[in-house]
Amino acid sequence: MKAYELTSWLEKKYPSDAAEDWDNVGLLAGDDTNEISHVFLALDLTEETLAEAIEDGADMIITHHPMIFSGIKKINNHSFTGRKILTLIQKGIVYYAMHTNYDVLGMADLSADYTKMHDTTVLSVTEEREGEVQGFGRVGKLPREMTLREYAQLVKESLKLNDVKVYGNLDSMVKCAAVCTGSGKSMIKDVIKAGADVYVTGDIDHHTGIDTVAQGLALIDAGHYGTEYIFMDAMKKRTDTGISGTENLLCRGKEPVHDSVIRFLPYNNEIINENWLICLLAAELITVFTCRYSRNGGRIYGTENV
Repeated sequence: MKAYELTSWLEKKYPSDAAEDWDNVGLLAGDDTNEISHVFLALDLTEETLAEAIEDGADMIITHHPMIFSGIKKINNHSFTGRKILTLIQKGIVYYAMHTNYDVLGMADLSADYTKMHDTTVLSVTEEREGEVQGFGRVGKLPREMTLREYAQLVKESLKLNDVKVYGNLDSMVKCAAVCTGSGKSMIKDVIKAGADVYVTGDIDHHTGIDTVAQGLALIDAGHYGTEYIFMDAMKKRTDTGISGTENLLCRGKEPVHDSVIRFLPYNNEIINENWLICLLAAELITVFTCRYSRNGGRIYGTENV
């Protein structure tokens, strides 16, 4: 099939005009009259991801985050963006991005499903489309009332993450939740107004975390990548089943990567995680440290040589 046949279908489902004004979505590089047979899905188009897509034999790449956000004055091999554009053109790869348009029309409901919400409403309204209110994030009820600790564990397991960072009293009870994938701290006021007990998002900084808890709202920071990598599997399922003519179209998503790191927390926060791994290269020995964090900020270390 032609690339434009796929992008036309995507435009009908997730039109570019649903994106924020500052965003840059749609066909960003390449010739959409090219024949395509192998689509590679990723969250970000890094140089490593582009190399993987080429090795995989892809002739089209679709990402959630656009590689190009603003105007470019030069395209050459001296910048990482320039190198990627040159490679895309040289290899004849079509590159398409769907960011905030997908956040509004796809990711919001998808993330609510992953975080086990029901009876959901839009968190931050952006428009009314075809008689339905659309916007970023969702607010909804949890399957049952549970402790913040239980819900954090549920989110961690549902998103298949190594860890989530929690701000709030882990023994407090929650029954109404909100979610906005990626970086959602700008919507904290909307969450509080909606009456949610806990908010699942990413990119929460120290001061935002403790200030939000002081306003009576618990936070679960599952990470920007951790809340949005679900885009790849969802889009694979959509392209596999949602459009005719894709029977011979191979669509593969980049394998999710969840790295473990060591984080230092304020005393009233906790990371929900069985164990943490960090590899340190010292001389010729790699030592793996396993850490657990207690509520009072203490850290217990164990070491194992590998």
